[in-house]
Amino acid sequence: MDTGGNSLPSSSDDKKRKVAYYYNKEIGDYYYGVNHLMKPHRITMAHNLLQNYSLLKRMQLIKPRKATFPELCGFHSDDYIHFLRRITPETADDYAELCTRFNLLEDCPVINHLYDFCLTYAGGSISAATGLNKHSCDIAINWSGGLHHAKCASASGFCYVNDIVLAILELLKHHQRVLYVDIDVHHGDGVEEAFYTTDRVMTLSFHQRDLFPGTGHVNDIGHKKGKYYAVNVPMERGITDDNYHTLFKPIVSKVMEVYRPEAVVLQCGADSLAGDKLGFFNLTIKGHGECVKFLRSFNVPLLLLGGGGYTLRNVPRCWCYETGVAVGVELDNKLPHNDYSEYFGPNYTLHDPPARTFEDKNYPADLERIKTRVLDNLSKLQHAPSVQFYERPPDADLEE
Repeated sequence: MDTGGNSLPSSSDDKKRKVAYYYNKEIGDYYYGVNHLMKPHRITMAHNLLQNYSLLKRMQLIKPRKATFPELCGFHSDDYIHFLRRITPETADDYAELCTRFNLLEDCPVINHLYDFCLTYAGGSISAATGLNKHSCDIAINWSGGLHHAKCASASGFCYVNDIVLAILELLKHHQRVLYVDIDVHHGDGVEEAFYTTDRVMTLSFHQRDLFPGTGHVNDIGHKKGKYYAVNVPMERGITDDNYHTLFKPIVSKVMEVYRPEAVVLQCGADSLAGDKLGFFNLTIKGHGECVKFLRSFNVPLLLLGGGGYTLRNVPRCWCYETGVAVGVELDNKLPHNDYSEYFGPNYTLHDPPARTFEDKNYPADLERIKTRVLDNLSKLQHAPSVQFYERPPDADLEE
């Protein structure tokens, strides 16, 4: 199914969008440790590619403000955020019991300036959501965000605070229904858990089955008022672009038809690309970017966030390409000279052949069964649930 969104007359979507790109140059200075797979430096690398492709001239470049303590506590527990604010690598041994309680262990180490790191990436996502609320842009981008595993009272899976939940809470101040779509190779468990019992947010996760965190079964569909508003599409390892989109496009089309979200948040985790150090999919950058292009075609306010991605040469190229998709520009395959050119050899191209691929274990009958199951659940939804607005919480401050 290759057609574009229902709001546009054809699959060709060349309409210009006003794009705001939120970037704080400090983000690449935070460091998880020499042997840790999460490298915030990839955000700096992506920014440098955007600069050398001249994409910054096509967007509004905004330095976001940092999040505040009360904003983080809008989702997270006060005692957890208090702990993040005071813990340091030097005092971690003294607070070993609390580190265990809050899961600040090997995957989520106590790094230098941890609290400030959380304020920085969460502030980017909150500011981007505020920009959409104020109608100052059609598409908002924060590649430093997308840390979807963090829970209300603990860190998880390299994620300390859940900037996605915080951004969605901001969007809900102005939008009755928000759709969250996750194309990271890992299930977006923290976001799903936060909104599991509400119909105001639909969570839709496409992920590899039997991978961390081990959640996201097709039978996990939400609870109480949120029943059928959690949608999970687990896939086997090795899925290719074509097979991925036999699920993605019809399912997203059905969701847009019946749920009619007023804003969409897309987590663009790049660990679903072929050759990632933690993922086992065979997606190309174009196949990954096709998800952005497809959601863009519905012409609904769109927030693009980063997420996973652990092969350093792939992540900046992916998010650079998807920024090009957002602004409606086809980028030259030959990479421009940039500050990190040595990472992109020997081909120095945007769409590099994957270093390794896996056998596709997704067979047509299994894909059809999953698609049928998900579409059947979606057919049970009340069309476009409405919400009665009461006194609205104050907006977050607009970005700097």
